[in-house]
Amino acid sequence: MTAGPAPGSPADQASEADPHEVARTIVLRQLTMAPRSRKQLAEKLAERDVPADVAAAVLDRFEEVQLIDDAEFARMWVRSRSQSRALARGALKRELSDKGIDAEIAEEALDQLTPEDELDSARELIRRKIRPDWNLDDRLVKDKHVRRLVAMLARKGYPPSMAFRVVNEELDAPQEPWD
Repeated sequence: MTAGPAPGSPADQASEADPHEVARTIVLRQLTMAPRSRKQLAEKLAERDVPADVAAAVLDRFEEVQLIDDAEFARMWVRSRSQSRALARGALKRELSDKGIDAEIAEEALDQLTPEDELDSARELIRRKIRPDWNLDDRLVKDKHVRRLVAMLARKGYPPSMAFRVVNEELDAPQEPWD
C-alpha cells in the first residue's frame, strides 16, 4: 500500500481541487508578492506539481488579460536594479536572461539606460568608495585600490575599459576632505 498525500497538505488539496483553480491561485499569490516573469511563474507551478498543459493554459490566460507581461517586467526590472543596485547593462542583461526574458525584449528594456547614465552611475559608485586617507602617492597602494574598485565595477556588469577609465579618473581627481 502506498501512502498518499497527508490530509490537508497542498498536494492533497490539489488532488481534490480543479487543477486550473490551483494554478490560478498560485499565480495570483506569486504576482501579489512581487512582479514575476512568465518563466518564474512556470517554474513555481512546476514546483507545485501543476500539470504542464494546465500551467500553460493558465499562464496564457494571464498574459491575455495582461497580468503577465514580460516586456513590462523587464522595463521595471531594469529601472529598479539600475537605480537601487547601480547595475550596468551587462549584469542586468544576465539577470533578465536568468528570469527567462527573451533577448529582444531585454534589449528593448536595456535601451532605457543611456551610456551617460551608466558612466554617471559608475562614477558615483567609485566616489562613494574612495577614502581621503588613502595614500595614492604610493604606487603599490594606488594599484591595490584600482584593482579592488575595478573588480567591484566588473561585478556590477561594467565593461573593463569603462571601469579602468572611471577608476583612474576618479583617483586622479582632487579629493574633498572628510568633515
